[in-house]
Amino acid sequence: MSILLDLIADAPTEEQALIEAAQHIRDAVGVDACDILIAQAGTLAIRASTETTAPNSMIRIGKGIGLVGTAYSRAKRVMVKSGLAKHRLHRVVPGLNERDFESALAHPMVLSNGVVGIVYLRRLSEWHPNRSEYTLVHSLSQELAHAWRVYKSAFSHGSQSNRLGALSQVSKTLTASPYLEEILQLLVNMTASRFNYRVVTVRLLDEKRKELILRATQAVNRAYQRKRALKLGESIAGRVIKTKTAVIIQDVQSDPEYIGHDLAIEQGLRSMICVPLTIQERAVGVLTCYTGEIREFSGDEIQALETLARQAAVNIEHAKLQVRNTLMQEMHHRVKNNLQQVASLLRLQLRQSHYKTLEQALTDSLSRILAIAAVHDLLSREDLDHVSLRAIADTLVHHQQQSFLMPGKRIAFQVEGDHVYLNTNQATQVALILNEMIQNAVEHGFAHKDEGSIHVTVEERHGEIGVWTSNDGDPLPEGFDYTKGGQLGLQIIRSLAGSLGGSFKMEDRLSWTVCEVAFTRQGAE
Repeated sequence: MSILLDLIADAPTEEQALIEAAQHIRDAVGVDACDILIAQAGTLAIRASTETTAPNSMIRIGKGIGLVGTAYSRAKRVMVKSGLAKHRLHRVVPGLNERDFESALAHPMVLSNGVVGIVYLRRLSEWHPNRSEYTLVHSLSQELAHAWRVYKSAFSHGSQSNRLGALSQVSKTLTASPYLEEILQLLVNMTASRFNYRVVTVRLLDEKRKELILRATQAVNRAYQRKRALKLGESIAGRVIKTKTAVIIQDVQSDPEYIGHDLAIEQGLRSMICVPLTIQERAVGVLTCYTGEIREFSGDEIQALETLARQAAVNIEHAKLQVRNTLMQEMHHRVKNNLQQVASLLRLQLRQSHYKTLEQALTDSLSRILAIAAVHDLLSREDLDHVSLRAIADTLVHHQQQSFLMPGKRIAFQVEGDHVYLNTNQATQVALILNEMIQNAVEHGFAHKDEGSIHVTVEERHGEIGVWTSNDGDPLPEGFDYTKGGQLGLQIIRSLAGSLGGSFKMEDRLSWTVCEVAFTRQGAE
């Protein structure tokens, strides 16, 4: 949540906004004084100071002059850890009553168009900042730069009350919720309403798959809501991610680079602007806005959208961090539940008498524990609290090939289907189901045959998810009834399918043995 943006949004004047920002930064870093200097026509004007309630904004400091001027010209921080008064860069500014400060840090406020100001911090004692302190000052300086851009952008339109109201709406909308999906939905709804756009979308970057995934839109058309992921190399949005600059298309219905002309015509979409969501020079997604008529996007409009996109990127990162923090706090609970699940599986296994050797029993137990571990491994690397079924299937197949395949068996595995994401509760249950399916296909499908294929498929249709394995090995025994008895693996599949509220069936189809579970996706945890 952007505290600085909230402070600035609620301030009645520019001066008061910057004074409150200076006081907040001083207290957050733990220094004795904080000045904020804003770049104007190649010089720096002192706009706020915790040392005086009425700084003289007529005092200007040029590039390369003193600590702040040097930080301005270099676009890099300048640090004096001790002996400030005798330092070669120190300058006494006429008209300012300075205390005898011992140390100082001048840190630039940087946006894509360059340095927009300097945050000047001082201490009465020596100061040897560690990495976390430098990171905090950098983060606060960038947050102030973006907040100031939002303020100026909103202030440049309409009456003062309307300007401040618009800024307050931006701030409160993007910081009202800690939940990522809700932030994204609020963003597209607000942007469409405020700028009178026909459709607004947000796509976030999946760095592992190099795809832009549609995560939010206010379009009511279901076909639009289900638009496929875009590869970075095939789309305008991919170009925006790569260059980190906005792209404008005059008419999406006829532009050869635009993907989806038919849907654009159906929805009445014409002009488009695609803006990168960037944080610290790193693109995390794109905000795309469509009009219902062919028109130009004004400079003020583009600047306002870029500011919104930057603020959205900050809040997206904050939401992700908050979710990760929540997951860490709850991890012990999930681990406990999973250990209990492992214990239950072992108890079931103890009641089985079909194991010929201890090694076989331990191997089955190991595969089930690895199935649960795969979910948590993917959780640490994928999209917060949602895990890909395709990735789970790939991991389980890899474990099977590396550790559990009997010598002399030549089985080709293939994982195919949709990219379906589930919350961790459902994903853990489905991982165990898939593990049993794959194990069953290997042990019983190829009990007599030494070579063949096993296909693992994931599919989603209108919220209904199906996972199945098919093998071209030994057919099912005559009179086989998958609904009764069976080995422990089948009992586990039936039990977990029931707990998912789904269905389970197993049959021969066109010389392939197919084991299938279908269920409905649950909401996010």
